Amino acid sequence: MWKKYKEIKPDSERVIKDVSRARRKTFDRAVNLLGYKPRSVTELRTRLMEKEWTNSEIVEEVIKKLEGYGYLNDGQFAKDFAASQLRGKPIGKRVLKQKLAMKKLDKETVDAAIENAFEEMPEAEVIERAIAKRLRLKGKPETREDTKKFYDYLLRNGFSYDLVSNKMRELNSRDFEEEN
Repeated sequence: MWKKYKEIKPDSERVIKDVSRARRKTFDRAVNLLGYKPRSVTELRTRLMEKEWTNSEIVEEVIKKLEGYGYLNDGQFAKDFAASQLRGKPIGKRVLKQKLAMKKLDKETVDAAIENAFEEMPEAEVIERAIAKRLRLKGKPETREDTKKFYDYLLRNGFSYDLVSNKMRELNSRDFEEEN
């Protein structure tokens, strides 16, 4: 089976012959990795430690240097990631929180990013987009089973039960008014 990351050896097993060369290579690798996509500090640290020609001391130096240059900032990364996720696909707070937690960010940073993202685009607006998309793709729920699938779809996408049930009630009342 494919491994996502290589096995990381402890510092005691790493032999570094030329420290300045290792520092330069580590810095170049870090900049290269950040060029592909923004990363959290923990993600970058893990990826840098995959290489045997570096150690945790050099990696920490490089991370401090990148933070000084403004290339690494977990708070900004979390805000940008949350905003990007909301622009791409309508998801609720719960799923967004899970995705940010997978990036190994601390709880305060995650909460601040979620708060910021949903200030810019309220959750009610996001769920409206999700409902509109689902209606466009699947049409109005005809049977009780279709309605349950619709509910489940919205709940799976991270919206709270209260919000989902309110929006579904609104949707059903709109349908009822259109019929009469």
